[in-house]
Amino acid sequence: MPIQPRSLRRRQLCAAAASLALLALAGCALPPRQLQSDDTATAGHWSGRLALQVEDAQNQSFSAGFELLGTPVRGELLLFTPLGSTLARLLWAPGQASLQQGEDRKTSDSLAALVQELTGSDLPIAALFDWLQGRATAAAGWDVDLSRVEQGRLVARRHDPQPPAALRIVLDMP
Repeated sequence: MPIQPRSLRRRQLCAAAASLALLALAGCALPPRQLQSDDTATAGHWSGRLALQVEDAQNQSFSAGFELLGTPVRGELLLFTPLGSTLARLLWAPGQASLQQGEDRKTSDSLAALVQELTGSDLPIAALFDWLQGRATAAAGWDVDLSRVEQGRLVARRHDPQPPAALRIVLDMP
């Protein structure tokens, strides 16, 4: 399937940013989801809000409610609007990944490629699972601040490759 034009992706990112603002105002709770895999015993589960800002010429930003289930090897990332409808669903397993946005579905053998398409930036998905558990796992080009992870907040900054990017996560706390 062809990749969406940049202008369409920008509109989607702007809509996602507006959705996050509404989410903050609405305070909507998202229903828990179940990972569709056979390794749920070792799977993690996190939900909250995430924001990614890429410091390029367009100063791109992406934000949404999220739910992350699974492990770095097999998992699912769901992105939500403030009212709880799904913006995107990213699934991965060894050697395969799929991205569903509305009626559009793309598959790849590269999770990184689909993450790049979804967010406009590469994210260290494997390290993210450790960061969410409070482990400062190294990720090439990224620095992570876990000083507030006990309060459900983490910030990671990418300095290489350029352009710089900042990922901010606020977890739903029980």
